[in-house]
Amino acid sequence: MAVVRAATAAMRATSAPAVRALAARGVHTEAKIEEMGLKLPTPPTPAANYIMCHRVGNLLFTAGHLPMQEDGQLFNGKVGKDFTTEEAYTAARQCALAILGTVKAEIGDLDKVKRVVKLTGFVNCVDAFSAQPKVLNGASDFMGEVLGERGVHVRSAVGTNALPMNVPVEVEAIIEIDE
Repeated sequence: MAVVRAATAAMRATSAPAVRALAARGVHTEAKIEEMGLKLPTPPTPAANYIMCHRVGNLLFTAGHLPMQEDGQLFNGKVGKDFTTEEAYTAARQCALAILGTVKAEIGDLDKVKRVVKLTGFVNCVDAFSAQPKVLNGASDFMGEVLGERGVHVRSAVGTNALPMNVPVEVEAIIEIDE
């Protein structure tokens, strides 16, 4: 709501057509991401015989997204050994940001996201680790921060003994869009 108020105030302060159009639209998902000091990443090229996003009707199914650091390197390691729960939470946030980058590439405008239906997350962790839901809160919280009520979803958080390229977390999504 603060973004809408800010856009409305900006519209009153200037007659720029682009600002008026932004305020009239009412959501401004990408502006929210920029306000958070983040940039949507370019979707990665699939590493094998799959695609990053598949559209079925008004649903998008994403492939698993891996956590990328700001320098373009993947986070590497096992939660409970190389990563704390809090550090893995941050990695899960990066997965969610990557998912939104893929969704933007697919539909062109994140304001077309009607709802995040489900997130499924896998946590590469030691056998005794049992805080997988706390790790996946990183992705869930991020979707809520960026999308508000549209980011509320169901979720599965699964612990595993290994993930591709030794990443600590991988997240995939089902997202409903307005057509």
